[in-house]
Amino acid sequence: MKSVKELNVYKLSFETCMIIYKITETFPKTETFGLSSQMRRSAISICSNLSEGGARNNTGEYKHFVGIAKGSAAELLCQIEISIALGFIIEPESLILMKNMEEILKMLSGLIKSLTTNTNH
Repeated sequence: MKSVKELNVYKLSFETCMIIYKITETFPKTETFGLSSQMRRSAISICSNLSEGGARNNTGEYKHFVGIAKGSAAELLCQIEISIALGFIIEPESLILMKNMEEILKMLSGLIKSLTTNTNH
């Protein structure tokens, strides 16, 4: 099995986390402990749960943590949409982030499906 860091979903999640950190630096100071902080936690959670799951002893545990990562990705997508609606994130970053999140969610679903197939044999 590949190292988690070699997975495209991990690489894209990590890249997206770096973008989120840079973008949230420009958010209004009133959002430091609000939306900005929440977005950073959600973005970090995707990579962290992929890493933790990959380090677990069995496929069932790995699948569980990938599910948590998918939940964090869904949270981050919502937070990005809110930030766009509030005008905190504008193009081209908004387009990049929306594309990345769509791809991350798709890849996480695929990973869960592949892990489910592996545990059924």
